[in-house]
Amino acid sequence: MEKKYLFPEKFWWGASTSATQTEGAEPGDGKGENIWDYSSRKFNSRFYDGITSERTSTFYKNYKTDIKLMKDIHLNSFRTSISWSRLIPEGTGKINEKAAKFYNNVIDGLIEEGIEPFMNLYHFDMPMALQEKGGFENREVVEAYAEYAKKCFELFGDRVKYWFTFNEPMIPAEAGYLHDRHYPYVVDFKRAAKVLHNIIIAHCKAVKIYRNMKPGGQIGIIMDVIPVYPRSENPEDVKAAEAADLFYTRSINEPVLLGEYPQELIEILREYNQVPETEEGDLDLIKETKIDLLGINYYKPRRVKAKEYEINKNGIFMPEWFFDSYEMPGRRMNRSRGIEIYPEGIYDIALMIKEKYNNIPWFVSENGIGIEGEEKFIKDGMVQDQYRIDFLKEHLQYLHKGIEEGSNCLGYQMWTFIDCWSWINAYKNRYGFYRLDYETQERTVKKSGLWFRDVIDNNGF
Repeated sequence: MEKKYLFPEKFWWGASTSATQTEGAEPGDGKGENIWDYSSRKFNSRFYDGITSERTSTFYKNYKTDIKLMKDIHLNSFRTSISWSRLIPEGTGKINEKAAKFYNNVIDGLIEEGIEPFMNLYHFDMPMALQEKGGFENREVVEAYAEYAKKCFELFGDRVKYWFTFNEPMIPAEAGYLHDRHYPYVVDFKRAAKVLHNIIIAHCKAVKIYRNMKPGGQIGIIMDVIPVYPRSENPEDVKAAEAADLFYTRSINEPVLLGEYPQELIEILREYNQVPETEEGDLDLIKETKIDLLGINYYKPRRVKAKEYEINKNGIFMPEWFFDSYEMPGRRMNRSRGIEIYPEGIYDIALMIKEKYNNIPWFVSENGIGIEGEEKFIKDGMVQDQYRIDFLKEHLQYLHKGIEEGSNCLGYQMWTFIDCWSWINAYKNRYGFYRLDYETQERTVKKSGLWFRDVIDNNGF
């Protein structure tokens, strides 16, 4: 008989997205420009099909019917973000009352339908007015973020019970200041390290403000965790995997979850003169800051091996000085995105949280599969995305195993609810439970959405 996978009572079943990727812009909405509005227009050739952030999935205009669609597939939770530049167009100063009303209406609408709102304060979308002042390289912007967080707690904290300071805090530093994927397209490790440190300080300040205000909910952060696997048990491969994990996971997880930076990382950065500037009191603030709830985004593993060639030490310092990527023969691939599919990784993360991070309450805040050309799977008006159902089943089975072994996981939210704009990939790959016709903005449920509704009704499958 096929095994049944039942999940804990009151498990969060939902979907997640972000403001910039869904809201779009409407004439007269009062929204200020953020770095995506600017870069998708100014550096348009970097964006798939040249699609800008201005016309994404029109959630700003269609939130009422979209919430009804969430209800139709029985979601009990939904994570999105507040757009800083929509709420405070210049990043500091005057509130955009139209934005405040919009977010109040979204929150109230979700609650009316029995859907718990999870609100994230920052999802890669620095207001352009503050980016021009240096973004998170500038401590003034850290203070501006803290004020923005306070304003959000004041406006919405009476109803929002689950807050998150940042989505994937590593990404603005790594993609924007090291690997030339996101604006401002800087390639400079020391500047990237400074941005990451200042984001951690911004996170700590927001948590402290929330604690002082005592609005009665929980506050946490959303982490992008890519578990690292060595090519072999050869000591040099293992050492390479430890280096990749140190730079890309422990560098952010340990200050946020354990209160201090890994000593091994500090020693490497000192050796290569890459330690970022800090201010007095920073390390004490990091040490004293505790979160209530951790979100984990998981899409793929990272496989590495020992370096095969000597590095050019006259070049730009990179984490990749210490390891090479490894393409494991026979790996399963999502060829639309060029990434490996490895469901076991979610189990390894579950145990890592249990063993390394004090079994903090956590949930899967993103997991999903983006497929190019989904229209070829349409039959009788519905995307027959059995591949997404199979992907979800496998990941949920491994998550269930982690829960059975004592990991304190409280929920699973898939990326995403309706096909959304995916940064530089725009609408190349589709992720949603609902298909978006980009031209008409019509939404139609996919086979996976109906399957997920049954999972929610049965609290498992």
